[in-house]
Amino acid sequence: MTLTEALVPPDPPQDAAVLVAFTRPIDAARVASWELPVDPASVATARSLATRQLTTWAMEDEVFSTELIVSELVTNAIRYAKPPIQLRLIRDRTLSVEVSDGSSAAPHLRHARTTDEGGRGLLLVSQFAQRWGARYEHHGKTIWAEEPLTSVV
Repeated sequence: MTLTEALVPPDPPQDAAVLVAFTRPIDAARVASWELPVDPASVATARSLATRQLTTWAMEDEVFSTELIVSELVTNAIRYAKPPIQLRLIRDRTLSVEVSDGSSAAPHLRHARTTDEGGRGLLLVSQFAQRWGARYEHHGKTIWAEEPLTSVV
């Protein structure tokens, strides 16, 4: 008996679909995470932590774009969200940058005018990332960005 035959009655009133996902654990050596204080100086610290981790992983080619993504996501978390703030890097088929915070406020992609001093953060992230998005949790959210890898992993 197939899965759909077991789960979907014959002649269902609506269409039915089965979503199957294959997951696998990620080796802990491919994940780095840090708690960050809600302080503007944390942005520089976050960039340094990310750069140091990429160097450890021999991923120097990703430093520039990762620093930019980390800067923008951590700045937004400090400016608009609430603690706790966490930065996480995940090295897999892509390099994932995640910034979690205690707020459920949704991020907004804006196109700032040339005279605006801010408002370009997520636009920049979207330009350097292959994909980006938000994942909402019981207490807060995670904004994530995936970068294509140019380094051999």
